[in-house]
Amino acid sequence: MANKPEGLVKRENQCRKLTPAETEACAAYAADYMSYLGIAKTERRAYAEAVRRIEALGFRELKTFETLRPGDRVYRGYCGKTLMAAVIGKAPVSAGIHVIGGHTDAPRIDCKPVPLYEKGGLAYLDTHYYGGIKKFQWVAMPLALYGTVIKPDGTRVDIAVGDDPADPVFMISDILPHFGAEQSGKKLGEAFVAEDLDPIIGTLPAAEADDDEDFKDKVRLNILRILGEKYGITEEDLISAELELVPAGMPRELGFDRSAILGYGHDDRVCAYAGLRALMDLPEVPERTGMVLLCDKEEIGSVGSTGMDSTFFENSVAELIVRQEPTAGDIAVRRALEASDMLSADVCAASDPHFPIADSANNMACLNGGGSLIKYTGSRGKSGSSDAHPEYLASLRRIFSKHGVVWQAGELGQADKGGGGTIALFMARYGMNVVDFGVPMLNMHAPWELVTKYDCYMTYRAYLAFLSE
Repeated sequence: MANKPEGLVKRENQCRKLTPAETEACAAYAADYMSYLGIAKTERRAYAEAVRRIEALGFRELKTFETLRPGDRVYRGYCGKTLMAAVIGKAPVSAGIHVIGGHTDAPRIDCKPVPLYEKGGLAYLDTHYYGGIKKFQWVAMPLALYGTVIKPDGTRVDIAVGDDPADPVFMISDILPHFGAEQSGKKLGEAFVAEDLDPIIGTLPAAEADDDEDFKDKVRLNILRILGEKYGITEEDLISAELELVPAGMPRELGFDRSAILGYGHDDRVCAYAGLRALMDLPEVPERTGMVLLCDKEEIGSVGSTGMDSTFFENSVAELIVRQEPTAGDIAVRRALEASDMLSADVCAASDPHFPIADSANNMACLNGGGSLIKYTGSRGKSGSSDAHPEYLASLRRIFSKHGVVWQAGELGQADKGGGGTIALFMARYGMNVVDFGVPMLNMHAPWELVTKYDCYMTYRAYLAFLSE
């Protein structure tokens, strides 16, 4: 029988190929990630938890450094949402860096600036959904409320209600099936109206309004009283606030074999954590500076001052270079960006056996196949894609092979049926090498998303290998 040709592409479950030591490391990694995910329910909380973890390992704010030397561990933040963390390499920053870039925002439901209202004796929050969601997935389920209120004197009030077992929760109601014939006859995308995604937050009228028959919105008044007593805030204070409704509940292991993780916000905190953890775990000073960039607003186009389509990244690189080469000038920043390599750390759609109609044959990632390399994203003829160069992909293949990383190729569904975008195109404009590499997942953008522990671990291994070179 003729020998099998070398270099065949395989799509198969790789879990059993882990050694006992690797299996133990994979389990420990997954446990720590679940701990992080349970805290990082919003981009602000993800930022705060990341800073807490890196500061514990000696990372210091960049502004505290006058000069930078190999091995220095630095970070720079913006608005408590976007974070740059780096380990300074042996080569100067101006020679180029290795960047892992992810995002920490996730699809959710935001409160409007004036959110409190009453209707039919019930108090509600008026909302506006954030990112791409299927509206029907967010009704009739417990929701938690997280946010930050800034008062006129600058006082910050943090709100976190719904995940502590002693907390109340909130819920968007749905019509019961007995009355739902008209709703059931509508197309799925039309059955749930965006303006109706308002959770119930109370049903009790204020006691002080009992004797005033002309006073309306007595339940709303009671909610305002509770907010004043518990948080010291007024209704007007909510105008200068960020309040986000997210699924209530902590991440959970899935399956009798506990091989997968079910949680809110895997997209993209699963890759953000992997990149951060890889930077924290670098065993020695890298040849080139290793950087992790965790940004905001990816789910709505990477816009705004905290999104990737801002100057935060290039400003951060400039701040690094000026501490090594004070007279280098702007051209050194531009040359550094062009000489850099990046992994756009974002999740990939995994093949779902229940919905094969969306699969792109051999080009879909599978669960337990390792981290997924996505050469291009975009849609409709690769629109909005940076489309990585084959020379760069070949160099990554060499790195992954050297470090024993298990990976696979993936794509976001069939042409003209799938597609999507990441931050890759915003980084590619600098001329650097960029490609997407992340964790395959099911239920993307749903309140509860699914990833496997093995894929999470191998993605971390890939990021660690990349930063180490």
